[in-house]
Amino acid sequence: MANSLASKKKLGLWQVVIVGIAYMTPMTVFDTFGIVSGITKGRVPLAYLLALASILLTAMSYSKMASAFPKGGSAYTYTRKVFGHNIGFIVGWTSLLDYLLLPMINALLAGIYLRSLFPQLPDWLWITLFTAIVTVINCCNIRLMANLNFLFVGVPVLLMVIFIILVIHGVSYQSGGYALLTINPLLNGDSSITPLIAGAAVLCFSFLGFDAVTTLSDETNGSHHIIPKAVFITALIGGAIFFIASWFIQLWYPTNDAFNNPTEAMPEIVLYVGGALFQSIFLVAILFNTLASGLASHASAARLLYIMGRGGVFPFALFSYIHPRLGSPLYCVLFVGIFTMSAVFFRLDTAVSLISFGALIAFTSVNVSVIALYAVKKRKMNTIKDKIHYLVLPILGILCVGTMCINLDIDAITLGISWAIIGCAWMIWYRARGPEHALLS
Repeated sequence: MANSLASKKKLGLWQVVIVGIAYMTPMTVFDTFGIVSGITKGRVPLAYLLALASILLTAMSYSKMASAFPKGGSAYTYTRKVFGHNIGFIVGWTSLLDYLLLPMINALLAGIYLRSLFPQLPDWLWITLFTAIVTVINCCNIRLMANLNFLFVGVPVLLMVIFIILVIHGVSYQSGGYALLTINPLLNGDSSITPLIAGAAVLCFSFLGFDAVTTLSDETNGSHHIIPKAVFITALIGGAIFFIASWFIQLWYPTNDAFNNPTEAMPEIVLYVGGALFQSIFLVAILFNTLASGLASHASAARLLYIMGRGGVFPFALFSYIHPRLGSPLYCVLFVGIFTMSAVFFRLDTAVSLISFGALIAFTSVNVSVIALYAVKKRKMNTIKDKIHYLVLPILGILCVGTMCINLDIDAITLGISWAIIGCAWMIWYRARGPEHALLS
């Protein structure tokens, strides 16, 4: 039985980055625009810049930890290495909630989009078909999934470029070319800070792809060099896509007055800019985007299960199994597929409300781990540069994450804490089974 991910089929830098960008779901900017525009009073691009600045602080902490511990990434690995198995398990367990729910949300979204195209067929059929396709592809070697994501990410990004061209043409036709030379999408005549922070808190969770790429370290050539770069590049490219797209959407829609339903504004945004045909094509592109995100999130969830299974967290050998020919954590992939099928019984808003808790725990733990490893254990604080990198920047990251925590929905906090309590109970039970399970001690 193989006990490590196959080394013969490794990922390169840009394949890892594409997986991370796919995980981010670039076209989510259209889905959340109406909501965030209402919160920020028409300053979505500025909210994205604020969110990106906050995320880059944490991304730098991830890069440092990925360099220090290149084998088997994720917040779980980093906190386990620095603080021990117990704390690592709790962080991994809470992060697992986030990782397992994202494939489910993509399945739910696929069901919603396909139902709009084929209203005579039930959601459960589309959810089942979508989950089966994603699971089968992920059972194969990771390179197949990564290479398919070049297509599944490329098509939606191309449609976004066409959308931007249509906006430029429309604004120039209506108001002249000088109308494009404005900073109104950035400021929109409002200088209040609190709504902007609230909007940025919502948008920060669009950047989760930089966290996911660390789980691919075992399947990456020279992971100690590539993963730290991929973390930062993924966050930067994702932020650039979100910012540019939101700029032109905000240019065309300074307020939400044009939308019948701002919380589901995407179909109207595309319809008013490009017409009914472009709207239909855009919907197909969103399906590609959802498939890309489904593949990436499924792969990351399976690999986090594998990393935790290899560390002895679960008493089931299946979670540490690698298929000798496919080179994938086969049973972990299948488990995630089975879990994703529970989307049939979930509402989208219920699943979404649970995600943010695990993400914030992971972000905070990695920032704290940098301080504990470099500033406390290694005492690497000899220069001003060291103090900035290993103390000031992680503290700023913690403060930014804390600000986002304040904006969490109370249901997300309650359900997230409940999930963490279940994890603590599992850890206590597992340790009580005897000294052979002392790995968690």
